[in-house]
Amino acid sequence: MVTEVDPRVREAIFTSLVRARSSEAVSVILPHLRSDDARVRTGALDALQDLAEIAAFQLPTLLGDPDADVRLLACDILRGLPSAEATSLLCAMLEREDQVNVCAAAVEVLTEIGGVEALPVLAACAVRFPNEPFLIFSIKAASARIGSQSPERCG
Repeated sequence: MVTEVDPRVREAIFTSLVRARSSEAVSVILPHLRSDDARVRTGALDALQDLAEIAAFQLPTLLGDPDADVRLLACDILRGLPSAEATSLLCAMLEREDQVNVCAAAVEVLTEIGGVEALPVLAACAVRFPNEPFLIFSIKAASARIGSQSPERCG
C-alpha cells in the first residue's frame, strides 16, 4: 500500500481492511501511522478509529511509542473505545508523557469521553506544565466537564 499513488485505490484498500475487522487487518494498517505522506497517515488513522475495539490490544504500545506523533495519533483512536477503557489508557499515558502536544491531544479526548478517575491525573499534568497556558486552559475545561458528569454532582 505504501507504493500505491492513487488515493482512490488507497482508500479502497483501507476500506477493505476495515471490513475485514480482524487483528491481522490492524497489523497491516498500523505501520502506516508512521508514513511521511499525510494522506496515508490520515487513511490509517481513520481505519484504526473504525477498528478501535479490535486495535485495543495495540493501543498501550502505541501510547508508549518513542515517536510523539504516533502517541498523538493513538489518542484519537481511543475515541472509539468504551469510556472507562479509554480513560484508563489515557491516564496511564498522561502520567508519564513529556510532550505538551501529546498531552493536549489526550486532554481533548478526555474532555469528550473521560471519566472522573481522570481528574487527579489531569491536575497532576497541569502541575507538570505550569508554563503552557493552552494546556492549562484545556485541562481546566476538561476537568469542569468531567466533574459536571460525576454522579455525586447530579442531584
